[in-house]
Amino acid sequence: MSQPITCLKQQGDGGESPPPPPPSPGSPRETLFRQGNGVTYRIPALLYVPPAATFLAFAEKRSSPRDEDAEYLVLRRGRRHGSSVEWGPVEELSALALPGRRTMNPCPLYDATSGTVFLFCICVERGKTERCQIWRGRSAARLCYAASPDGGRAWSPLRDVTDEAVGADLSRWATFAVGPGHGVQLDSGRLVVPAYAYSARGVVPLPCCTRQRALVFYSDDGGRSWRKGGPVGGGRTGECQVAEIGASDARQPLLYCNARAPRRCRAVAFSGDGGASFGRSARCPALAEPPRGCQGSVVTFTTEDGHTWLLYSHPTNRRRRSDLGIYVNPSPLDGAGWWHPWVLHPGPAGYSDLAVCPGGVFGCLFECGAASACEEIAFCLFALEQNLKAF
Repeated sequence: MSQPITCLKQQGDGGESPPPPPPSPGSPRETLFRQGNGVTYRIPALLYVPPAATFLAFAEKRSSPRDEDAEYLVLRRGRRHGSSVEWGPVEELSALALPGRRTMNPCPLYDATSGTVFLFCICVERGKTERCQIWRGRSAARLCYAASPDGGRAWSPLRDVTDEAVGADLSRWATFAVGPGHGVQLDSGRLVVPAYAYSARGVVPLPCCTRQRALVFYSDDGGRSWRKGGPVGGGRTGECQVAEIGASDARQPLLYCNARAPRRCRAVAFSGDGGASFGRSARCPALAEPPRGCQGSVVTFTTEDGHTWLLYSHPTNRRRRSDLGIYVNPSPLDGAGWWHPWVLHPGPAGYSDLAVCPGGVFGCLFECGAASACEEIAFCLFALEQNLKAF
């Protein structure tokens, strides 16, 4: 059954861009980052900061669509005014870098206890592709983060926590990355950053001897120190996002992991200890992948009657990265419980990230275009309240 989603109109950034289209059953959106003049923007990450009613929209600035041509991260801050968002200009976060490395995979999260925004990323040696690292069995990535006490206006210097968080396992990792997309804070206060790693096996490192597994990094002391959780069990899992859901016995919450995987569908796994360890992954045929897969985003939200539901964004086309869809699952433990998706953007679409706002409103930041998914990164605000009242 296809479920309607109410779209909300956007507000421009002070007249510098043309006014957005009125609300319609199609896909009203506002372009935040646009390809041109030798610049491509990729890998969106979205965070909503409740006290300031502000969206933080991140992306990588690249000199081409290729991963190895990433340079540094960029940011636009948007202030929500009811059913509209007013966006500020593009801010280049070029200072958040390590010498000789490119900054990639933005992964922000908000600590409601301290009011701090953490922006995780990886810093990769220039010229070292992911394929090169896998072939050599030697990681060229570092795990880093910056912190902002004022909602993304000012950032601390980048802190490298690779040795602390990864430790001795770094010598056995061919490469790794965070997210991309957002991290979460659990009800316990734990901060959780989704990630994945290629573990090298055998004496001679070869691609056939590496195993890709999703995992998380976490902190129980407000971000002062970070630890690595155990990998998702079972088959290969890659880029992932996590969300906290209620357990079936109503005694202990579960951490739900939704990961990119081979074999043309997503993989799902659960953790009963906040990401310190995960059980074996299971295929989720209801959430199809295009042939080479694609990143997807997942969040939880609470209905008026107190139930926790899942919301998921991902290209719906099984043959190519196209037709970005929004999926809803009122039964998070049921992999077959996903409703038929509503298409947010028909046409080429790639990576996306979701954010939850008060009042049943959601933001989605996503790659899209007319001929290629790398043409722009757009934002859409939409609501679910009419949909939920029918169930």
